[in-house]
Amino acid sequence: MMNTQVMFYILEQDTQSESNKDKQHLSLLHSCFQAAHFYRQNQRVFVYCQDQEHAHQIDEMLWSFEPDSFVPHNLASEGPKNGAAVEISWQAPTNRRPVLINLTSTVPNFAHQFSQIVDFVPSDEQLKQNARERFKAYRQLGFQVDNQPASST
Repeated sequence: MMNTQVMFYILEQDTQSESNKDKQHLSLLHSCFQAAHFYRQNQRVFVYCQDQEHAHQIDEMLWSFEPDSFVPHNLASEGPKNGAAVEISWQAPTNRRPVLINLTSTVPNFAHQFSQIVDFVPSDEQLKQNARERFKAYRQLGFQVDNQPASST
């Protein structure tokens, strides 16, 4: 039985930018930080998105968010046969990777395939409630769940 570690990153509320688009942008940006972090540790990452549009946003953001360091990535149906180091999709993964970055509002039914899961707690109340539900669901699956503030470094 693989012991899956789940880390929730608590996203700080930016009072300047309160639109939902900005809130969503924050979790996308932090998912890019996380993808880059795991990539530098030679870990293969699967970024699970709510939908195709979301996946394309992450894809675009990964091209440009750190100008001095490229993170090899591709959308699930594109790129090399086994995918780049970071694979982005709104569908279940087709190959095994140790790290899942979950950007959906639920716990994916394939979560147990991963040894590490990254999830986010947005500042928005409704989204925060969804995150609490995921937190409980991960625990019920027997995963080790923890949280820490997201830093933008």
